[in-house]
Amino acid sequence: MTPPLGASFYADRARLQTVRVLENVAIARDTFRVRFACPELARSIVPGQFIMLKLAGCDDPLLGRPLAFYDRVLDAAGEPSGLDVVYLVVGKLTSRLARSLPGQEIQIWGPLGNGFAPTTAEHLIMVAGGIGQTPFLALAQEYSGRQQFAQRSVAPAQRITLCYGARKKEYLAGVEDFQRLGIEVALSTDDGSAGHHGLVTHLLQRTLVDASLGSTRVVACGPERMLEAVAEICSDAGVACEVSLETPMACGIGICFSCVTRVRDASGEWDYRRTCVEGPVFDAAQIAW
Repeated sequence: MTPPLGASFYADRARLQTVRVLENVAIARDTFRVRFACPELARSIVPGQFIMLKLAGCDDPLLGRPLAFYDRVLDAAGEPSGLDVVYLVVGKLTSRLARSLPGQEIQIWGPLGNGFAPTTAEHLIMVAGGIGQTPFLALAQEYSGRQQFAQRSVAPAQRITLCYGARKKEYLAGVEDFQRLGIEVALSTDDGSAGHHGLVTHLLQRTLVDASLGSTRVVACGPERMLEAVAEICSDAGVACEVSLETPMACGIGICFSCVTRVRDASGEWDYRRTCVEGPVFDAAQIAW
């Protein structure tokens, strides 16, 4: 279960760099997409990995914040030239980041984390709650055959579905980005203002019932209670499931041990694993919820 020393996603392979903001635009209520130029990082990052970000020349807050890799920017020749990340304004750093203008410098280090495994599936189902859709656009790009990442190859899925839930309609962010890829999008809201009035896990259950393909893979990201429910549904259905944990991180490189989660080994016993290094993506069946 423990990755070998020198694994490709260990933090000593990450790079710290100062980059300039290219775009910083609102895409939903309190939700922004920031774009910056970083060709080397764009060439090496894979879906499911993340970066740590902080404002350049600013020591308050002192620590960076983890943000999932959302999408890769290509230049006119089709070569990777930059990254998009999506963030929800919830605190001091993200409030200041939301006021950033093109040309402003930010510090990033990455790529960090292990990312989603390049597993072949005929039907990929992505389950997102809250801001949990952010790791999935790049994964959808990969499984639709539109992009390849870091020398890995994944056979295109025959069907891709996004089940996405939020509190209200105005918090649903980036839906059009998925629809432009031809992804099936099923929405739910707590207040019924868009899509299904209820839990996103209801959408997952419906999708699994309607699944017509033999090889189905589920990936999920969102609040822990949602992830636990997704894991149970997939276990009952006999479907493989990976979860991307949103555990709060302080350092992002495995030093502080503040982001640990309980993970079972082959004997059924559990031990702590660092979400930022051994994760953030784990086999849902191995998490000790």
